Amino acid sequence: MGTRSGNPSQSFWVDRKVTVTGGTGFLGESVCQQLRSVGAEVRALGTADFDLTRPEEATAAVERSSVVIHLAANVGGIGYNQRSPGPLIRDNVQMGINVFEACRIGEVDRLVAVCSVCAYPGEASVPFREDELFSGYPEGTNAPYGIAKRMLVTLSDAYRRQWGLDSRVPIVANLYGPGDSFDLEDSHVIPAMIRKFIEASDRGDREVVLWGSGKPSREFLHVADAARAVILGAEVDRVERPFNVGNGVETRIRDLASMVAEVVGFDGEIVWDPSRPDGQMARYLDVERARETIGFEARVGLREGIAETVEWYRANARSLPPDLDA
Repeated sequence: MGTRSGNPSQSFWVDRKVTVTGGTGFLGESVCQQLRSVGAEVRALGTADFDLTRPEEATAAVERSSVVIHLAANVGGIGYNQRSPGPLIRDNVQMGINVFEACRIGEVDRLVAVCSVCAYPGEASVPFREDELFSGYPEGTNAPYGIAKRMLVTLSDAYRRQWGLDSRVPIVANLYGPGDSFDLEDSHVIPAMIRKFIEASDRGDREVVLWGSGKPSREFLHVADAARAVILGAEVDRVERPFNVGNGVETRIRDLASMVAEVVGFDGEIVWDPSRPDGQMARYLDVERARETIGFEARVGLREGIAETVEWYRANARSLPPDLDA
């Protein structure tokens, strides 16, 4: 049982064998770092280690694990979702089924399978509440990915009732932070904005063009907060219902753009391109269940987190891989 301090419990994790799928990715690296800091024995798996769309490789991946944290996903921003709906649902459904079955076969003690806010219905009332997860179809621009991630909740319930697999499913808000992808076509909104404003500022441009109308709202969670919530979610006994992981704060995209521009130091004009999709108009979470169930509350404020991410990007931009479409 985890402590209610909101911090991972060393007494729970020390010497515990943990496998993190997607452990070399954005969220995975932060999860693994925090797990190691409390004494866990961590295996961080990347795409080069196992192909989780293949059942036999998923079984091998979780072998001899006490806890499995399933983060591996085929994922991207709105542009990527529009171009790749087939691979997004195929790969993520296959990985989810294979990991659950592998944990059953391997008699894993606990499985944390991370879901996305994209799983919520397109017409869900805000803030999103867990009991409304299955009340409608996800928003069209990311529906295949959202349906695939929503399936993790059904898998968790079915495997618990049939075989007693102790699994839990956190539903995580939009993430950002140091180490994110800054690809202009396929990254999420905060890293894309940071890169656009920094490059415009460096070139001396007087305007930056951003996708959509700027009217939608989102919730943004720092990756370190998300990693802590995932770890706390594994500590608590028998978490049978999905729980939202976020800060519960709604931020308009126009306000976000102004904040990023200010942090970067860009003082030109922000131009919105309405030919590009907005996606869901409002998306933020009711986070009370996570507070009550695992003792989690977000700690990193948005401006503070953006400043940290801007600093990281400026220090690392030259060493990042080029955009795939460049």
